[in-house]
Amino acid sequence: MEVLPVQNGVAHSEYQNPNKWYYDPRPHLIEPSNSAAHFLAKMLEQEIRSAKKTHLSAGEVLLPTGLLHRVSEDVLEVAESECYGVRGMTLHLLYEGEEDCRRMSCLKLDPSTPSTFEVYLTFKQANAGWGFLPQFIKKITRGSTVILSTDYEITKKKLYRPVLRE
Repeated sequence: MEVLPVQNGVAHSEYQNPNKWYYDPRPHLIEPSNSAAHFLAKMLEQEIRSAKKTHLSAGEVLLPTGLLHRVSEDVLEVAESECYGVRGMTLHLLYEGEEDCRRMSCLKLDPSTPSTFEVYLTFKQANAGWGFLPQFIKKITRGSTVILSTDYEITKKKLYRPVLRE
């Protein structure tokens, strides 16, 4: 289990601000590899951290060990057949709780490449199997605790239609 700590005062969306220095992810995204999966897992971690207070209203987010790396490998596999690969993807992060489904974030990995497809990644709330841990964590944290399950859903939506020529 991983616990994502809160970093007070640190903005995690600096890569979206045009007035700040922009880290170019293209070298990591050209070839699907272990470094691309690691890079994507780190971006997912940053997005979950920033959504923790704003969209999830949680003090802590708990997730199973290796979940983000497994998710990033699956996302790279989905993007493999696309013309621009993962660079042409717009990724929508969603959280499905007991009562509703909330949007956590929307990110574009390479803003200089046009989006050719969208991926909807839905993290699901863990229902059982954690025992006394949630109550203990809720008592020591400031807010509620969100516990993510090992289950997640990936849905791909193409934004273009291939032209068939005879």
